[in-house]
Amino acid sequence: MEKIVNEFLSAEGPDALQRQKKGQTVVNLGLIWNIALAAVKTTMGIVGHSTALLSDGINSTSDVAYYIVVKIFMKLAGEPPDSEHPYGHRQMESIAALTVGSFVITTAIAIFWTAVNNVFDQLKGGGEAKQASLGALWVALFTVVVKIVLTIYTRAVGEKTGSLAIKALAYDHRNDVFSALAASLGIFLARRGYLWVDPLAGALVALLILRTGIGILRQSTADLMDSVPSHFLDKKIRLVLKNFPEIKQIEEIHAHRFGPYFVINLTIGIDGRLDVYNGDAIATRVEKLLTEHIEMVRKVYVHYHPAL
Repeated sequence: MEKIVNEFLSAEGPDALQRQKKGQTVVNLGLIWNIALAAVKTTMGIVGHSTALLSDGINSTSDVAYYIVVKIFMKLAGEPPDSEHPYGHRQMESIAALTVGSFVITTAIAIFWTAVNNVFDQLKGGGEAKQASLGALWVALFTVVVKIVLTIYTRAVGEKTGSLAIKALAYDHRNDVFSALAASLGIFLARRGYLWVDPLAGALVALLILRTGIGILRQSTADLMDSVPSHFLDKKIRLVLKNFPEIKQIEEIHAHRFGPYFVINLTIGIDGRLDVYNGDAIATRVEKLLTEHIEMVRKVYVHYHPAL
């Protein structure tokens, strides 16, 4: 067990620490902006009589809560391997993404319910119809700009680090862009006399949030269930080993996922007349080749049999 832990630590190396720092920077930046936006949008949504902006403010408030959760899980994910977790704690990132998805869906349902009730109240004339203020419109448009910048930055870091939690946050930022655009349009039309459009925009915001939440849940649960991109990974491995002359056939390919990384178990067929020393040399070369040419592969175990 100690050997596995040491091998894995050396495989992750300084890149893992750098990846962790980038992830924490993204989370901290998103947390700071969401706190500011939540306060401004919620306040202006109430004062400026905008259901759409208030809904978006509630969304940002929930963002603050699960950003704190993600921050905790990201820190736990950076813990080194130990005797009980020889492959490290990277699955914490998938759990963080699962938490994000759950928060997003819960928020969406609450916002949708409130917004639809307001639409019916205004169409029936039972609600208090007040025109949204110009300040509410400016806050919504400012949110669009901020979230576009955060989406681009967070997505870039997520792609570079392969972190599911960071990718989930990038999707959430992108979702916030659409919700802020919907709120802006609703406020604009409400100021033109179509007061029912503002709460309707709030309902549309909720549906966009719900769609994103479901997508995040699907991805995170698939990773926790060890679902791997088998077709892509299989094709990539066979392509890398295509011109390896000592390999007569590739019998089995299995992969275990932990966070963004993979451990590959590979069974190959080689010339049965070769001795154990030569067989081990071939396996070592295969391991080195795959870890060098396939991103996010941290360990390869090669089993060799006499080719049939």
